[in-house]
Amino acid sequence: MATLDDKLLGEKLHNYCSSSEDEGESDDDKSGDEEGDTPKPQASTNAEPPPINSWSGQASNTGPKGVLEDWRRFKQLEAENRAELAKERIALAKKLTLTVQPEREATQAKQIEELEDELSELMDEEFLLQYQKQRMEELMTQLQKVPKFGVLTTLNTQDEFLNAIDKEDTKVTVIIHIYNNSTRACETMDGCLNVLASEYPTIKFCRIAADITGLSCHFRVDGVPALLVYKAGQIIGNFVQLVTELGTDFFATDVERFLIEYGMLPEK
Repeated sequence: MATLDDKLLGEKLHNYCSSSEDEGESDDDKSGDEEGDTPKPQASTNAEPPPINSWSGQASNTGPKGVLEDWRRFKQLEAENRAELAKERIALAKKLTLTVQPEREATQAKQIEELEDELSELMDEEFLLQYQKQRMEELMTQLQKVPKFGVLTTLNTQDEFLNAIDKEDTKVTVIIHIYNNSTRACETMDGCLNVLASEYPTIKFCRIAADITGLSCHFRVDGVPALLVYKAGQIIGNFVQLVTELGTDFFATDVERFLIEYGMLPEK
């Protein structure tokens, strides 16, 4: 059986002579060698080792070179394994990155849906009716605070004219008719304003003669009927010589439509 030294140094079991055997050779043998006899060739027991890089899964040489080749192949496989694991980690990270965003969006969509369900429950018929009732009460309260008139008031002096404008509530619209008793269109305008005063009780309708205001004689004849509209002490509408717009024969609906068109009256 081969020893460890034989495995490491190579097996030389066949045709191998020890030094003791060399000493015991006979003289005849030596003389034969001296006479020129050709010695018999001995078979080489050391085989050529396989190339280092060609490895078939089993070590063909158990000597130092074989061990070195096995170690190199082990490190190569270890590096390849690390590279493969790194690729798998990158692929898994990408997969997780792609799946996290849709999950977040799904959660947000679910929250929005829940809020919409809660809102729909609040916006049911009973809630809307209650809200409408509350809003109507608020509007009625505001209307109750606004002064009401309902008639056409005659202003007899310039002070009454100024007080009707400056001392009135800032939320009240004041419409003043400047008239001339000798003009037929002014009489028609007074009748129309009496009707509108009853239909728009929160609007203050007044009338004053042109000669009291101190206007020129030309205005007293050609400028009437005229309507001046004030709010919060400021004039917001100035309509003179309305016969060119309405003629001499008109109705309350004509005056109403005219004032609504210019934004002086609220639409019903």
